[in-house]
Amino acid sequence: MGVNQTTVAPRHVRADLRRIASWIEPKSRVLDLGCGDGTLLAYLQTNKKVVGAGVELNDEHFIASVRRGVSVIQQDLEEGLALFDDQQFDTVVLSQTLQSMRHTEHILREMARVARFGIVSFPNFGYWPHGWSILRGRMPVTGEMPYQWFDTPNIHLCTLRDFESLAANLQLRITHLATFNGNKEVKLLPSWRSTLAVYRFESPN
Repeated sequence: MGVNQTTVAPRHVRADLRRIASWIEPKSRVLDLGCGDGTLLAYLQTNKKVVGAGVELNDEHFIASVRRGVSVIQQDLEEGLALFDDQQFDTVVLSQTLQSMRHTEHILREMARVARFGIVSFPNFGYWPHGWSILRGRMPVTGEMPYQWFDTPNIHLCTLRDFESLAANLQLRITHLATFNGNKEVKLLPSWRSTLAVYRFESPN
């Protein structure tokens, strides 16, 4: 299979991924869990000269990552990160995947083991229209959570405060928070007005 190392322009990268990239040091070592089509890693390799690796299970996404010139391993994240040594990376990213993990605490502990810093993003279940949907007797369906209750991969939905409480229990020190509604960053009342939360934390190790 030929590898086409394409340059990813900032305008083609989602706002939340650009924010994640802004928290990563140039020339650092980055592991992207559930890397999708490799957009973030390709962007980081081009713009920040990082040494990156990805983990992705989906066949089409795996192939797309390879074609972008991303070093990627095809593996189920539920099996853990045993392939990687302690503190092998500077930053590990888990973007919009945490809510679909069966073993949430385990993957966060593993992220803290393999890297000094972790970055996670997830849909904010505290977004105010979600509460309105529930009051009307229906599970919410929004842009960040587009699935019906019977076919959703999201099994562990949470609010910002829920995640912060879990991080504290795991001794993960939160260093940065950014929240988004669509492609716009939310500054005012983020717990109510944002559809997506992005956290950066420091490992206790």
